[in-house]
Amino acid sequence: MIKEFKNFVMRGNVLDLAVAVIIGGAFGKIVGSLVNDVLMPVIGITIGGVNFSLLSLTVGTAVIAWGVFVQTIIDFLIIAFVIFLIVKTANKMKKAPPPADPVTKECPHCFSVISIKAIRCPNCTSELK
Repeated sequence: MIKEFKNFVMRGNVLDLAVAVIIGGAFGKIVGSLVNDVLMPVIGITIGGVNFSLLSLTVGTAVIAWGVFVQTIIDFLIIAFVIFLIVKTANKMKKAPPPADPVTKECPHCFSVISIKAIRCPNCTSELK
């Protein structure tokens, strides 16, 4: 059972997933800092010195921190946009697969489509070179 577990953990896709989760967590912290420490203060200043993290609505005893929610949405949008750019760039870097070898050809006598291996046209019975 330990050997099976070791083989499972050492498979490439499990290790790739673990690395992706760790890098994703670190990337999330970077983007969170970018939004909280750089973008939101600038946005707050441009709309009149508002600190979004302090914006809330009190309903009875419940406090609805809608400013933090706005910051979280901006975090998500920035992360989604950056991931979109990364995927778009990665897709551009991929090489297109080579074109497949043709499996058909055209008969030079009757112009019908026939197998590339044919030595005689099944439609007009002409010999092919």
